[in-house]
Amino acid sequence: MNLFNISLKVNGYPLKKAKTVFETIQKKNETELSTYIEAKKQDIVEYHLKHNPFYKTFAKGANSKEWYNVPVMTKRDLQQPLNRRLSEDFTSKRVYTNKTSGSSGDPFIFAKDKFCHALTWAGFIDRYSWLNLDFNTSKQARFYGIPLNKLGYYKEQFKDFLSNRYRFSVFDLSEVQLEKNIIKFKNTNFDYINGYTSAIVQFSKYLKHKNLVLKTICPSLKACIVTSEMLFEADRLLLENQLGIPVINEYGAAELGLIAFQNSKQEWLINTEDLYVEILDVNNHVLPYGEAGRLVITSLYNKAHPFIRYDLGDIGKLSKASTLNKPILETLIGRTNDIVSLPSGKKAAGLTFYYVTKIVIEDDGNVKEFIIEQLKLDTFKVTYVSNSELSSEKKTKIKEAVTKYLEPNLQVVFERKIALERSKSGKLKQFTSYL
Repeated sequence: MNLFNISLKVNGYPLKKAKTVFETIQKKNETELSTYIEAKKQDIVEYHLKHNPFYKTFAKGANSKEWYNVPVMTKRDLQQPLNRRLSEDFTSKRVYTNKTSGSSGDPFIFAKDKFCHALTWAGFIDRYSWLNLDFNTSKQARFYGIPLNKLGYYKEQFKDFLSNRYRFSVFDLSEVQLEKNIIKFKNTNFDYINGYTSAIVQFSKYLKHKNLVLKTICPSLKACIVTSEMLFEADRLLLENQLGIPVINEYGAAELGLIAFQNSKQEWLINTEDLYVEILDVNNHVLPYGEAGRLVITSLYNKAHPFIRYDLGDIGKLSKASTLNKPILETLIGRTNDIVSLPSGKKAAGLTFYYVTKIVIEDDGNVKEFIIEQLKLDTFKVTYVSNSELSSEKKTKIKEAVTKYLEPNLQVVFERKIALERSKSGKLKQFTSYL
């Protein structure tokens, strides 16, 4: 039974219509796609200028035909009651509502009209089909957080049932729990793994410790899709070796849907069907392919709520090999609020610091997980979980790596813990600056 499709239909999401529109867009050649995108950009701006009181005020004087004069909106612009941001003829009961993850520190409740949300699902269904996966029939091993309040918990459990998925804990990554995970995989014909990178990496490290490859335990597995957190190349290799299946990197946002998805060539393809993605500099000028900047995204179909030139809070760059029909996200560098500021005036992506440290700290398998926090301009704290305390030699090597890749005279302090604190959603924030 197609429980997933039925659940969308029952809740008023026109998936069949959305799939037809999605497939029509995909058939466009480059000239047709260019015309389509320009028309949809103008349409969505004109719609909200006419029907959305919030946007009329926010984008006062904007001209839909002069795109680069359309103002860029940030999460803070949207941190006000949802009913002030909804378009005319929409109420909270007639739209899909949810809350952003808050990983940027600026959470807010958002809305999508039902066709827009159905189109989002059409995109996921299309991309997952690349891996021969079906939301109705493919069994998912889900490594995600879950609300701890009773209502939220049972709501997610019901959604898991409808979506044919089993949820593994990302809050308990003890060896006892990881051993239980192995037993579940032995006894269940899972088709794919989906979830937070850090939790799946921890499970893979345990499999390596046990000298196990998950595919041999669960032969039905086809793929692993990681999302919500950075995937480093060393971690990709670990996952591929210990899971024994292809590892696919997914990039999305709750308020926008699927932004990019990797194909079999490990090209991170941008969603051009219902989103328009720009890379902008600090002055809101579009950067050429190959240069890193702020990811600014427009939802071309959301009439209930404007996400027009919306600064997601991430920094990335498109490959020089990109074309209009095939824009490729080369790298996702990190969040705009995760920037390392150094005494010399130099700046770097926070995950650069994390990655430099990672190369040294995990080479012997002692350290299970760690996070980096910038306490002062010249002081960083490494909090880690390990079998034994880091040796003086290891700490010295880490400090030397930091000096080599960033700059000298930085202070690095260490704290060993039994477990790391995760967000309410179960995500692990790998770098945080308190400046």
